[in-house]
Amino acid sequence: MPCIFQIQIQTQLIISIKMAKKKEVAEREYTVEERLRSLYQLQITMTAIDKIKTLRGELPLEVSDLEDEIAGLETRIKNYQDEIESNKANVAAQKNKISESTGLIEKYKTQLDNVRNNREFDNLSKEIEFQGLEIEFTEKKIKEFNAVVARKKEDIVQCKELLDGRKGDLTQKKSELEEIISETRQEEEKLREKAKKLEETIEPRLLTAFKRIRKGAHNGLAVVDIQRDACGGCFNKIPPQKQMDIKLRKKIIVCEYCGRVMIDPDLTQSVQK
Repeated sequence: MPCIFQIQIQTQLIISIKMAKKKEVAEREYTVEERLRSLYQLQITMTAIDKIKTLRGELPLEVSDLEDEIAGLETRIKNYQDEIESNKANVAAQKNKISESTGLIEKYKTQLDNVRNNREFDNLSKEIEFQGLEIEFTEKKIKEFNAVVARKKEDIVQCKELLDGRKGDLTQKKSELEEIISETRQEEEKLREKAKKLEETIEPRLLTAFKRIRKGAHNGLAVVDIQRDACGGCFNKIPPQKQMDIKLRKKIIVCEYCGRVMIDPDLTQSVQK
């Protein structure tokens, strides 16, 4: 019966062998043709993923825009409600002023009955007149504040109607997007897993160049074949000697006009079979 020490040694040996095999695979030197095949397979895979994204269309952007608009409308309604409360507070403050002015008028009128000379009479009369004007001015301000409140209430009604409509649109768009995503999720996951495995067979420098070219290309094509003696990406003519070099598959050749990697049609057909 093996001892624990022997079991540990065997386990470490097995792990070392597995790591060595992984290292051997990672350090394997791929031929140019193998690299081109991997690049083209990766291109096909990424194009399939792009088609899934195209199927979703503008829905993700529309959903995002609707969410932003709804947030904006909710903020606007909140601001309108704050303005209403502020104006109601102003109305209450102005009503207090009217009460104060009314009280002063009553006080001054009472004092009129006990005046001793014309000077006191004139002063009290002026105070009564001034407080009357204050009441008129304050009532005007109350009307203005109430008018603002009425307008803001109308604005809130309009915003809420618009908000309800936008929420309905968002629910519909989200439902459409979720339906498309659910239909394509499994396929996209498989494609992304395939792309990940292909990327492991491509040297980092070449993979970085592939991604950079794809990002800059309007159709997402970084690897193209020769079509009618021209680049399949930008359709500029390719000299016969360069076409021959491409067919030999001895080195990676890029289009001097668009920078895409070029491969011969025979290779694309063999990959697609």
